[in-house]
Amino acid sequence: MQAPALTFSDDQAEAYDRLAAAFLGAGIDLAEGVLQPAAEGRTSVLAVVGKAGSGKTMLLAELYRGLKAAGLDVVSGDYEGKKRKDRRTLAILAPTNKAASVLRLRGVPATTIHRILYTPVYDPEYEKIAEWLAGTGTRPVVDNLAIAGLTDLALDRAHAFYQQVASIPGALASAGLKGSDFIKGWKRREEPLDVGFVDESSMLDERQFNDLQEIFPTLVLFGDPAQLAPVQSDRMMFDTLPETRKLVLHRIHRQTQDNPILDLAHALADDRIGFEAFERLVEETSRKDDRVVWAERVEAALMARSPVLVWRNATRVRLIQAFRNAYGAPEDALLPGEPLICDGIELPLKHRQKRIDLEARGLIKGAQVIYLGEGSRDGFARLHVVGAEEPQVSAASIIKIEKPDEEEPFIPHAARMGAAFLHGAAVTIHKAQGSQWDEVQVFAPDLQAAAFSGRSEAGVPLWKRLAYVAITRAQTRLFWVVRNRLARPTEPLSIEDLKREPALLALGEE
Repeated sequence: MQAPALTFSDDQAEAYDRLAAAFLGAGIDLAEGVLQPAAEGRTSVLAVVGKAGSGKTMLLAELYRGLKAAGLDVVSGDYEGKKRKDRRTLAILAPTNKAASVLRLRGVPATTIHRILYTPVYDPEYEKIAEWLAGTGTRPVVDNLAIAGLTDLALDRAHAFYQQVASIPGALASAGLKGSDFIKGWKRREEPLDVGFVDESSMLDERQFNDLQEIFPTLVLFGDPAQLAPVQSDRMMFDTLPETRKLVLHRIHRQTQDNPILDLAHALADDRIGFEAFERLVEETSRKDDRVVWAERVEAALMARSPVLVWRNATRVRLIQAFRNAYGAPEDALLPGEPLICDGIELPLKHRQKRIDLEARGLIKGAQVIYLGEGSRDGFARLHVVGAEEPQVSAASIIKIEKPDEEEPFIPHAARMGAAFLHGAAVTIHKAQGSQWDEVQVFAPDLQAAAFSGRSEAGVPLWKRLAYVAITRAQTRLFWVVRNRLARPTEPLSIEDLKREPALLALGEE
């Protein structure tokens, strides 16, 4: 079987061929670009594992292009047309909005696991527009639609948007239509799909893994074995697979050459290197390449959009307080532009539908959010969900700010129930897993404390796993912060850098 024209390394080519053989067994012929009926009752779970820079994303993207060319429909999670008997499907998933957005920026139409587990229910009038945009229906006649204010010019705008970004909600929003109008609710997916790719699968817990196996008869996990296992778990889901089901990629030097950040991450694999020797390596690298910065203090301005990564919770709380003090934030309110991290949904079981609404819009545990200001209703906040396809929402919010040496958090914003948030100027490395930022600050004194603790995880010193995850969150520049100091910002917080959307989606309490 021939791999595509793209030049693969030997291990990538082998993985491609193994996966193509698995797809062939499911009735998908990548070599010929044709489809056969799916085999009833057949299931397959495979894993592609490798460290940062080994080419996992490159392989995933090429497989996506091959499956799409063979005729599989890509399910994005924002709209699904009418079911067809001969339809074969592919969904590309990530555990968080941020991880999904990283793939989307590389041309891979990824969505979150929640957006596949829960599917939107469209108003019938708006669904006619969605079918037309998706290519399964004719252009609707404006006069025949019961949608106030809709014009042919608005339909043209929606069509132009969809040609650039294949998002039905985004296209409808560009036409001036509100999400609260065209999406009437969310339901748990009942019908299975065909092929599922899961990026950053080291973050999967057992429950998510089981849910995905129910939906996808062919499931492929892409993950990094050097990262941290999910919280309250001692293993990653791909570690539960037999060795024959795991395809291992090794580092590809031609792809990672001249990348000092990845060089540092891979240096951690050397059993002979301890923390002090590693810090010397970081310092030496910083003298030769400005993509690695030996920082004497934390930069408050960077914390507004990419959190400082720490190990200890106490460090996180102290740095958040220092950030708020540096910007002169009041004790009893949030400033527009302050970063938040979703800490889950606080709703009773009888409000299950509202929980689904919030999670489907991106307000899932660990989501990075920017506070925009008070909502129009009591207890609501206007929020920008980082990495979401429709980032700006208005939701019932419970915002907590922890303070040093105080057991109870301060709550400047409290709805009776809704999405709960913690401050996001600093986060633990565990919570940062799955996300990436252009510039990342790593708080080295915490990693030194982890080294002194002598703790290990799966036979690897804990500080090395923490350092590896923290370093590989940085895409363009790494700041290795060596002192417990904060550099004050030179400008006030702002939200001018955030993408404006035509409408805010109101979610949560009625």
